[in-house]
Amino acid sequence: MSSIIISILVVVCIFAGGLIGLSLNRVLRPSHLTKETQEVVRLGIGMISVLSSLVLGLLIATAKNSYDTTASAVRTYAAELALLNETLRDYGGDAAKSRDFLREYTERLRDDIWPPDGAAPHLNDDAASALMERVREQVRALRPVDDGQKWLRDQALTINENLLRDRWLMIGDQGRNVSPIMLGVLVSWVTLIFVGFGINAPRNAMVAASFLICAVVIGGAIFLILEMDRPVQGVLQISSWPIRNALAQMNW
Repeated sequence: MSSIIISILVVVCIFAGGLIGLSLNRVLRPSHLTKETQEVVRLGIGMISVLSSLVLGLLIATAKNSYDTTASAVRTYAAELALLNETLRDYGGDAAKSRDFLREYTERLRDDIWPPDGAAPHLNDDAASALMERVREQVRALRPVDDGQKWLRDQALTINENLLRDRWLMIGDQGRNVSPIMLGVLVSWVTLIFVGFGINAPRNAMVAASFLICAVVIGGAIFLILEMDRPVQGVLQISSWPIRNALAQMNW
């Protein structure tokens, strides 16, 4: 289910809670709407509001951390790709085949994370992984003629190992970090809060409009959380510029 649909459902649930509260205000007996009763309801709603704020803050922090971590990982990965290309270029013409495989791998990585047809990202691509393995095989097959080339080959192998490791780390980080259960609990709490607001509020169009605006704002916050929790797709997709820049340098 897309983030937009989930956010719309959240808005509907919260706004419906406010309307239910307004309806209860009309049907409840006067003994249930005494000043003392309303005070107890306000205290309960206040406690739930504090808990909801803490959970909402936690979800935002978790999603933002996931987004920033992935963006940083992509930038670091692109830098390592560019560094490996420079190392192989410095080695000389014997490393040309390795550079060709590296360029092909980078192009495939770009298309896996940011598909041209707008499809879902596919990081766990066996063909791309095989290309990086072929880069390593080509580097291992190099025969240095002096200490300088030997150092460059060793550096290239080290960077290649780092790329293989970081690739699996990026694949492993693509799972959801925001728990759907926690999100559902938060929405239920906020809905209860709006029910309490409706019970204590006068029944008029301004109150209903206020409920709707608040529900849309909270739905927007949920939308941002869900979008940041999937950084390689959606509206807030991380930039492909680092990978494209590394690929441009390989084409020199």
